[in-house]
Amino acid sequence: MATGTRTNERPGTRAVARHVRVSPSKARAVLDLIRNESYGRAAEILTFSERAVSDVIAKCLDSAVANAENNDGIPAEELYVSACYADEGPTLKRWRPRARGRATRINKRTSHITIIVSRYGADALEAMRERELAKGRASSNTQAAEARRQRVERSRAAAEAEAHDHDDDHDHDHGDEAAAEATVEDQVVEAPAEEQAEDVTADDAPAEENAEENAEVRTASAWGSPPTGSRDGLPPDRSTPTIFSRTGRSATTS
Repeated sequence: MATGTRTNERPGTRAVARHVRVSPSKARAVLDLIRNESYGRAAEILTFSERAVSDVIAKCLDSAVANAENNDGIPAEELYVSACYADEGPTLKRWRPRARGRATRINKRTSHITIIVSRYGADALEAMRERELAKGRASSNTQAAEARRQRVERSRAAAEAEAHDHDDDHDHDHGDEAAAEATVEDQVVEAPAEEQAEDVTADDAPAEENAEENAEVRTASAWGSPPTGSRDGLPPDRSTPTIFSRTGRSATTS
């Protein structure tokens, strides 16, 4: 029993986009348009296609061409879409409420899209070059390849610029942190001197208050404790007699 080439054994360079949120039937409608077309022609079809899945397929096609250039060393001008297909992926089940307490299931389909690009034969490449010379302009393959290279260069330049800006911001942040730490250290060094001055002032004030209190105490002890009949804390006149009343209070007669 003769069997053809298996899907996973087809020659060429491939790229696969997995778990694409589109049904396989919708993806196959676009893949049928680019099958056996040159890279340039396929890129034009996908660019002007109105299907939403065309953007995903275009990215997958560019990935396959990039793999052929970088891994197999085949120029993009010499490639064509030898095979493309969409396999069914896992289906997401969702439910929508309906009338009378019922529910309707919604199936959200996914697909795995595979694109395989191969190199033209020697005869086909010679014929393409003759047509380019006859028309006097580059073919769609050459234009698409040049456009892709320009996009890659712009993307790499943007990535390098972003990385450079990130490094500059990182260095600037480190510089700000170092300056902030130096300022904090200066403040920490200067703070003890001010605190010592405040402590000295605070220590001097109680000493003065204690000196005044000690002077008052010495004065009071020199005079002695005032008697009961003294006025304003001063010692009474020894010549003035003191008369004690019945109530226990003293009265001084002049």
